[in-house]
Amino acid sequence: MHGCSARKPFEPALALARKELYSYIHSPVFYGIGVFFLLFVSVWLFYFHRFFALNIAALRPFFAAFPLGFIMVIPVLTMKSWAEERKLGSIELLLTMPFSEWDLVIGKFLAAFASLSIIIALTLPMPLSLAPLGDFDPGVIAGEYIGALLLGASATALGLLMSCLSKHQGAAFLGCSAVMLATLLLSQFTQSLNLPPPLIEGINFFSLAFHFETFAKGIIDTKDAAFFIISAALSLFLNTRVLLLRKWS
Repeated sequence: MHGCSARKPFEPALALARKELYSYIHSPVFYGIGVFFLLFVSVWLFYFHRFFALNIAALRPFFAAFPLGFIMVIPVLTMKSWAEERKLGSIELLLTMPFSEWDLVIGKFLAAFASLSIIIALTLPMPLSLAPLGDFDPGVIAGEYIGALLLGASATALGLLMSCLSKHQGAAFLGCSAVMLATLLLSQFTQSLNLPPPLIEGINFFSLAFHFETFAKGIIDTKDAAFFIISAALSLFLNTRVLLLRKWS
């Protein structure tokens, strides 16, 4: 037997993810965007929706703010992932290393998604502190958090794709923000127009916010969950194709 063991399938991706995550949590931007998100969802719940005046034991308005907050948070988290590599010229080095395109893309995705998950986890004290004030259903809140994570995974993969297509962080931020704003608000757009039902259903299918609505009610819908997973996988796949084109161009 040879002295060296075979490399584990996900070892390169996990190694890159650890390196990227270390970079995230040691960046002041990460803490700044985390504080912004916490303030945004809190203001949305207590100021705009006047939670205590509603007198209901439900946090649907709180979780309804997550998609809007993600429009700012996710572009900031993902904008430098590939755009900064291109700017510094280090992407050529990455592409020459013994990593596959999938290793690189999955590694970047895991780090960005883990960072977003930490920010989402920081909102847990909110429902925990409000729980003694009413008869909240923990199953509903768990479903809402699962939906937030699935939405975040899909949006993070989309943000990484936009970063890979951009040469600069600023362009990556603007591109990701614009695409996320469009995909999140498509369902709002259809509500304001008198369109045929089949057309409304077709447009809503591409709306991230539309697929999050059932989760915001605490209902876990397998169709919406599948949409988030498939859309994330599609964005990651396209990311690998862009890298492959760069590798051979």
